[in-house]
Amino acid sequence: MALRQTSKSGTKAPSAGEAASADEAASNPGGQGKRPETGQFQVQVDRQTKVSYGTYEAAERAGVAIKQNHPIVQVAVYNAGEGSTKIIELPDA
Repeated sequence: MALRQTSKSGTKAPSAGEAASADEAASNPGGQGKRPETGQFQVQVDRQTKVSYGTYEAAERAGVAIKQNHPIVQVAVYNAGEGSTKIIELPDA
């Protein structure tokens, strides 16, 4: 039987460009992109944050628009400053 040669992968020294990529990868674990700037008021759809706004009124307008187009999903505005959540509901027709 023939013997297999062992590979020597990973012994090469990284170049300057590869070293910079390694630093960026360490700051973003899991391959996730940079997180967007977050405002105090965040619109959540089915408990997942979609977008944030600086004012409650802007977040509520966006939430109502989503709820009108998709009445089945749960839409809420999360206030990061207070840690409270307000569920957006459509008015009775």
